[in-house]
Amino acid sequence: MSLEVFLSLVLFAFTTSITPGPNNMMLLSSGVNFGLRRTIPHMIGIELGFASVLIAVGFGLGALFQSFPSVYLALKVAGGLYLLWIAWSIGTSRSLGDGRNTGKPMTILAAASFQWVNPKAWVMAVSAMAAFADPTNLVFSVLLVSFAFIVLALPCQGGWAAFGALLRDWLSHPVRLKWFNITMAVLLVVSLWPMLK
Repeated sequence: MSLEVFLSLVLFAFTTSITPGPNNMMLLSSGVNFGLRRTIPHMIGIELGFASVLIAVGFGLGALFQSFPSVYLALKVAGGLYLLWIAWSIGTSRSLGDGRNTGKPMTILAAASFQWVNPKAWVMAVSAMAAFADPTNLVFSVLLVSFAFIVLALPCQGGWAAFGALLRDWLSHPVRLKWFNITMAVLLVVSLWPMLK
C-alpha cells in the first residue's frame, strides 16, 4: 500500500469514526448516564466488534451480500429494530447511573455483538474494504485496514463518551436529563435514515 493510499485510509477511518452515528450517539448517552469509566467496556466492545466485521468483510462476507442482497436487507432490518429498542431505552431513561440503580452501561459483548447488526458499521466496512483492500496482498491489507480503524476509532469514540461525561453535572437536573435522553433517542433514530436507504 502506497503512502498516498495509506493517508487516504487514515482520513477515511478518522472521518467515519468521529462523525455522528449509532455508536457515537450511544457513547455520548452512556457518558452522560454512566460516566466515562463505566463506558470504557462499551468502547472496547465497539472496537472488537467492528474489527471482526471488517475482517469478515475483507475475507469475503461482503461478496456474500452482493450475491444475496436479501441477506444484507435482513441484517439492516434487524439492526434497525435493535437500534429502535436502544433508542427507546435511552429516551425513557430518567436518572443518571451511579452504580446503585438498575441501569447498566452496555457490556463489551453486547457492544461487540451490536456491530454485526449496526447498519453504519456494515456500510463503513464494505466501503473501506472495497476502497483499500488489495487483492494481491489480501491478508496484509485487510489487517492494515482493520488496525487503522482500531487505532483511530478509539480516541474518536472516547471523545464522544468523555463529552457525555463532562455533561453529567449539568444534566443532573431531572428535566434537563429527560430532554437530553429524548434528544439522544431521536438522534439515534435519525442516524439510521441514511443507512437504511
